[in-house]
Amino acid sequence: MRGGWGHHARHWGGRGERGGRGEGRSRRMFDGGELRLVLLKLIADEPRHGYDLIREIEGLTGGAYAPSPGVVYPTLTMLDDMGFIAQQQSEGAKKAFAITDAGTAELDANKELVDTLIARLTSLGEERQKTDSTSVRRAMGNLREVLVNRLRSGDVDDDVLHQVVGLIDEAAQKIERL
Repeated sequence: MRGGWGHHARHWGGRGERGGRGEGRSRRMFDGGELRLVLLKLIADEPRHGYDLIREIEGLTGGAYAPSPGVVYPTLTMLDDMGFIAQQQSEGAKKAFAITDAGTAELDANKELVDTLIARLTSLGEERQKTDSTSVRRAMGNLREVLVNRLRSGDVDDDVLHQVVGLIDEAAQKIERL
């Protein structure tokens, strides 16, 4: 093995992982060898390189969580050292990895845990989506309140009304182009 177990063991527990957008967590996203199993599962789905794996996990969680490169890349090295993945021929500097027979056996031996971990990530993404739609409703409520208060104030002439309508139309057009 390249770095010996001492070098890799500290990465099993997910030290250095980060929640998306500065969220604090009282508990790490992954414990023990969980990140190792998630990465192995994603590589089993299709050969990937480190950046792909980070983005895939971030996508599963709706942007709520992404493991740091400082955790992912050493874990990939460890999986390679263990014979669970193998580097594939790839173009450019990125190293793509594919699962080996030993890696498939490892996934099979831990199928229930792997399914639970993927479900945890997906659930986090669903929660994030609910939170995001709640934020939109809150923002719409704020806009409605401001409009009602401003229009009820009595000092709204045709020019101000046209400006308000223009701003709302402009915002709608910008959102539509997103």
